[in-house]
Amino acid sequence: MLVSSIISLGVASVATCVSLNTKEEVVKIVTACTAVLAFLLTLIFVPWELKLLVIALPFLWERFRYNSSGN
Repeated sequence: MLVSSIISLGVASVATCVSLNTKEEVVKIVTACTAVLAFLLTLIFVPWELKLLVIALPFLWERFRYNSSGN
C-alpha cells in the first residue's frame, strides 16, 4: 500500500506542477482534476494513523497558534 500511495502522490504532484505552469485552459482544468483525484487516492491508500494525522494537524495548528499569541 505504501508503493501505491507514493505513486498516486507523485502523479498528484506532477499534475499540480503541470496545472500551475500551463497556459492552456483545458489542460489546466484536466490536470487540476487529475491532481485532486490522485490526492484522494493517496488518502485512501495511506494507513489510518496518517489519515488521523492529516485530520488532526489543522486543529493542533490552530490550538498552537492560539496559545502562542498569548490569548
